[in-house]
Amino acid sequence: MSVKFRKLALIGIGLIGSSIALAARRQGLADVIAISTRKAETLEEARELGLGDLYTLDAAEAVRGADLVILCTPVGAYESVMQAIASSLAPGAILSDVGSVKQHVVNVLAPLVPAGVSLIPGHPIAGTEHSGPSAGFAELFAGRWCVLTPGPEVASTQVDKLVQFWEAMGSHVETMEASHHDMVLAITSHIPHLVAYNIVGTVADLEAATQSEVIKFSASGFRDFTRIAASDPVMWRDIFLTNRDAVLEMLGRFSEDLSALQRSVRMGDGPALEAMFTRTRAIRRSIISAGQETAAADFGRPHEATPTPTAPVFVREHGGGDDA
Repeated sequence: MSVKFRKLALIGIGLIGSSIALAARRQGLADVIAISTRKAETLEEARELGLGDLYTLDAAEAVRGADLVILCTPVGAYESVMQAIASSLAPGAILSDVGSVKQHVVNVLAPLVPAGVSLIPGHPIAGTEHSGPSAGFAELFAGRWCVLTPGPEVASTQVDKLVQFWEAMGSHVETMEASHHDMVLAITSHIPHLVAYNIVGTVADLEAATQSEVIKFSASGFRDFTRIAASDPVMWRDIFLTNRDAVLEMLGRFSEDLSALQRSVRMGDGPALEAMFTRTRAIRRSIISAGQETAAADFGRPHEATPTPTAPVFVREHGGGDDA
């Protein structure tokens, strides 16, 4: 069953918003795409990229007559955005978002949603470390999950329409309670980002000579942390502030496991270390089996053809360093 909206309004046009615009255009999911941003220069960039049909700095104007409105701003701005657009939302419209936390979204938006408008918070679990209108691409959501957290008061027909919208852009869709989403994402996304920010921040605090050596000799583990830590600082500030309880609970569990690992290293407990690393390796394999990552060597990084050696090659008997 296909779905098409008369008017899609995107409030905010960074990586996710621009990718929605491109994917929706490619799949013919909206007759009109309206784009609103807070900054004139961002709006002009979106116009130059041809991301929409209507462009305005007035969010209320953008949502007027729209049957699908998606908030793509940092979650910390949701309340002020909602106050600006609430009276302009059309009866029968679906109001959604792309934020990485969901209970906060429900708490902030639900009291302001007019009668006749269906609030269906959403979270496309897809992204890159880049931001801004030019960072978007239509394939961003292909093969990735999108979680929707509708309340029991929302008609199933409205939920089905939004599910079909995301599926048409290539996403797998699942619905769940907002609080459960926040707990799951705290450990799968939010804590990894917090750890990455902390590790890269530790390097930033090192004396200049040591810091330059760390950067010069960065192995893949640290390089991958820097990619995560390069994500939008405003967005991630808001995520940690608005999902505080779940993050703190998972951070407590992480700290306990880290203490146990520290104790194993201090005591030279090889069996305990190997047992833990074996369990964690199984998680990696499960992620690959679920189609959420590639099994290709070196995370799919391209390799040049290996030259034929002209001299004997001596191979170390142990394997698997940080670049393995």
